[in-house]
Amino acid sequence: MSKQTLSWCWAQPGEPDSLTLSHTELPELASDEILVANRVIGLNPVDWKFIEQPFNLWEAGHIPGVDAMGTVAAVGARVRHLRVGSRVCYHTNLRTNGSFSHHTVISAKAAIPVPDGVTDEAAAAIPCPGLTAWQALKKVPELKGKRVLVSGAGGSVGSILTQLLIEQGALVYATASETNHARLGHWGVIQAFDYRQSDWRQQLRQQLGSHALHAAFDMVSGEHAATLAPLLGYYGHLVCVQDRVNTSPVGAFTTCLSLHEIALGAMHQHGSDAQWAELVQAGQELLARVERGALVLPPFEVSPFDALPESLMRLKRNDRAVKYVINIDS
Repeated sequence: MSKQTLSWCWAQPGEPDSLTLSHTELPELASDEILVANRVIGLNPVDWKFIEQPFNLWEAGHIPGVDAMGTVAAVGARVRHLRVGSRVCYHTNLRTNGSFSHHTVISAKAAIPVPDGVTDEAAAAIPCPGLTAWQALKKVPELKGKRVLVSGAGGSVGSILTQLLIEQGALVYATASETNHARLGHWGVIQAFDYRQSDWRQQLRQQLGSHALHAAFDMVSGEHAATLAPLLGYYGHLVCVQDRVNTSPVGAFTTCLSLHEIALGAMHQHGSDAQWAELVQAGQELLARVERGALVLPPFEVSPFDALPESLMRLKRNDRAVKYVINIDS
């Protein structure tokens, strides 16, 4: 007899509130897969963006969602490092059924063990934004004492990245809505600028004085990232978290900028086993920071499973400094 679970399903490009709640079939586990009984689902901008436009990757009946945490309900024949009942969190492959479900099948190599001292909500909030921030951090060498900018520091990725950069000894400037400035200053950001002010770049130049930025981390778009290039000095680094910069925004043989793109989801198609092991280790280190209070996450807005589409609509509509999570048991 086949096994079923309750899932939010996608039918065609549209808004999050077009998802339908359905009973779906659970596939047989491959030897290197595990079944996770989800407890809390973390919502991310990539979720509503792919519901709106999945780029021909999905067929009707697909289950969206990239982040969740839960307990291991079953393991494939070759899985030795995980036990049934263990708490794990994960980031899923966008090409396969995702986390908007009571149960999700994932590759065992993608499971991140969750420490006892980390809440279910915090564990669900880490994978996509935390691992993206870690990947962005790793793109830039020699951060200690270097001046850097985080553009979009009020969001989940930006706020985690800001804290990691400060921990590395970087001198961090940031853009964010004014409501986030006090929090950023408390963490050690030198100066936060309101991105809604058209002259914030001029304000930053005045703060930098005779110095230039070593790196700029952009959370907005490839087009926006390119506008940050004049703020960077010789051999600077432009890191694009959303989208990519296809061509150099500076002239040849001038500041010689290095362009970096971040694509966490591409790990599922192109990452080696060694790279997966490193990524999972990074996830464990992030969770350990959360457990000891060294990494602060945004406050959670918790909603029940049947309110998932409405929560995703709220995430799409506003830029509040909260993390939307779905508690399946509530």
